[in-house]
Amino acid sequence: MTVLIITRSDDNECVDSVAAAIKQKGGRPFRFDTDKFPTEVRLIAEYQPGAEKLLLISEAGELDLREVTAIWHRRLEIGGRIPLTLDPQLRMASIEESARTAKGMLESLKVFRMDPEPIIRRAENKQLQIQVARELGFETPRTLITNDADAVRAFARACESGIVTKMLSSFAVYQDGLEKVVFTNPVEDEDLKHLDGLKLCPMTFQEQVPKALELRVTVIGDQLFAAAIDSQTSGAAQVDWRKDGVALLEHWKAYELTADIKKRLLRLMDYFQLNYGAIDFILTPDGRHVFLEINPAGEFFWLERWPGLPISAAIADVLLGRAYRREVRNPPR
Repeated sequence: MTVLIITRSDDNECVDSVAAAIKQKGGRPFRFDTDKFPTEVRLIAEYQPGAEKLLLISEAGELDLREVTAIWHRRLEIGGRIPLTLDPQLRMASIEESARTAKGMLESLKVFRMDPEPIIRRAENKQLQIQVARELGFETPRTLITNDADAVRAFARACESGIVTKMLSSFAVYQDGLEKVVFTNPVEDEDLKHLDGLKLCPMTFQEQVPKALELRVTVIGDQLFAAAIDSQTSGAAQVDWRKDGVALLEHWKAYELTADIKKRLLRLMDYFQLNYGAIDFILTPDGRHVFLEINPAGEFFWLERWPGLPISAAIADVLLGRAYRREVRNPPR
């Protein structure tokens, strides 16, 4: 069995970990670094009467795409290495044509995907996530998404424990070659006096929920792997554990979910038709599990080191057809 891994060249160690698990279980992993197409990776699609040729050629070798039995949709950055010196209009056209070429060829493969790109894009909708989670009985933070400054000030007055702000998209600023991610940040009284920027960009605001632990639940098929971190031990990580994430990595511990929460999480995955999802919760000091979000392509590499959750093996089993698969019923368009 051949598993095609859709990723990019700067992806982290989880790709190698899953590839090793696939190989150990008797499968053949083949990596497609999408940022290297079309500059370094070649695709050939030839259609003749009664014959078809579909080839992917990279530094890893040559792959007949008709031999692929499953696809792991990990990361996508088609055209990422097309020179920035190219005329902007021509570069945009090149990226668009490259994306249509690669996506079209991959879409033509009638194989299992974890997960189809349209499924992932729909599941990334944070507003829909909140609605569905509430319908399934999960508690969620009071949330406001707006570009209206007066609405923000009224919301802040209603949230006695304070509010935080975040973005719906993954956003980073690059300065001197360094990536500076925009994390979740507290909103102070002084900030409420300076909200003119909302005229240019809406933001998401949530009540600040007290934390005993922060949880990451990774769901693969019908398997759930939960881990917890006490982010309040670090002053930098109290609002967003990722701000001091490297220092906290070794402190993650396995966490046992209740049967009720497991059942509702599987129903959440069923709703979005996902086979993979990384779900974040806050465990409050009084024992409530507050749902934050589901990331349909969330990271997991550190959880295999600490506390040693066998996530790569579980992913490999689903891709190789040896574990439960959630099949797509009616893919969104």
